[in-house]
Amino acid sequence: MFSLTVAAVVFGVVFLAELPDKTALAGLMLGTRYRASYVFAGVAAAFLVHVALAIAAGSVLTLLPQRVVQGVVGVLFLAGAAVLLFKKDDDAEEVRKPADQSFWKVSGAGFTMILVAEFGDLTQIMTANLAARYEDPVSVGIGAVLALWAVAGLGILGGRTLMKRVPLRLITKVAAGLMTLLAGFSLYEVVVG
Repeated sequence: MFSLTVAAVVFGVVFLAELPDKTALAGLMLGTRYRASYVFAGVAAAFLVHVALAIAAGSVLTLLPQRVVQGVVGVLFLAGAAVLLFKKDDDAEEVRKPADQSFWKVSGAGFTMILVAEFGDLTQIMTANLAARYEDPVSVGIGAVLALWAVAGLGILGGRTLMKRVPLRLITKVAAGLMTLLAGFSLYEVVVG
């Protein structure tokens, strides 16, 4: 059953965590070189694959005893918050320009770039954690996919403008704070459980 509340929470957490990540920058780079709709098609498909893998991993976690799952989820959320707060800024990776500007070449470049760059990324791990926490793969999947698509769209269409208006450091701190809060809820359930 779909829960709008769960989807909204997941959207907020994943959106804030992904916004300062390399995806927005990669989308911006690709979007300035190629047709935006072609880039978005490839990037969106790659994120569908990532979320499906994360939901599958989160579903496996739900087979464990609930207290163990909550403890693992809590620790992983704390680790995610620490990664956000203490990571160094990465330089933009160079993207090889396809020989032609056809839909398949451009969307394929976007798909490949995101599939490789985001595999095992913080937001993929967070999505698995959220799937295990809420035991609602549909709501978590929809919230995560929409958040990732929103970040990609912002990066492709308006990344420069957004980053000029909202300090990246603030976005990172808000995302880390939300992850710490989710970690606290999970660990509280382990203790009180």
